[in-house]
Amino acid sequence: MNRKTRLAILLLVGIAAFIPLRNAAAQTNAFTGATITGTVYFVGGPRPGRSMPFRLIVDRTTTPDEVNQLNSALQSGGQDELMRTLSKMKAGRIEIGSGIGVPANAIMVSQTGEGQTKITVLYQRNVRFAELRFGTRSTMYPFGYAEVYVGRGEDQGMLIPAARVRLRDDNTWEVEDFGVFPARLMGLRVRGGRNSAG
Repeated sequence: MNRKTRLAILLLVGIAAFIPLRNAAAQTNAFTGATITGTVYFVGGPRPGRSMPFRLIVDRTTTPDEVNQLNSALQSGGQDELMRTLSKMKAGRIEIGSGIGVPANAIMVSQTGEGQTKITVLYQRNVRFAELRFGTRSTMYPFGYAEVYVGRGEDQGMLIPAARVRLRDDNTWEVEDFGVFPARLMGLRVRGGRNSAG
């Protein structure tokens, strides 16, 4: 993969955006107990053109204090320390395909300028035995990362099945995709939640 391609798949995530203001707390809590379903469509990678069911179960949303813990861990010890801190958290479950899925360690809710709600999911992905045995470069991408947009307009998002996270400045996360393009999340529907969101 050349440098130009790699730069195209970097995402910059401002961590301060995940710390809700008091007047946004009700909207954040509205997703507690919600289930978001849809389809994940793989644009590239080992499964190009393949689509699979997607489901995110939100047991709770990650608190501002937990967000600060994650940011401090990334500052002090890089993504290894971030993983140690993240692995102690659980906010829900993320399922791709027909399997039982994995814990969604952090589920962070923020508002966009377009009137939509952005739900960001960071989780510890299952690293396959073959990756560990042969020491493949993919082991440097131990996270899964998803962005879900719901509310006004079309409900959609994107998924990075294997990601690495670095810190830029003090509160901006740089998320890098191991693949060429993130997968697309389409046809998303929200059911349940404390305020029957969606």
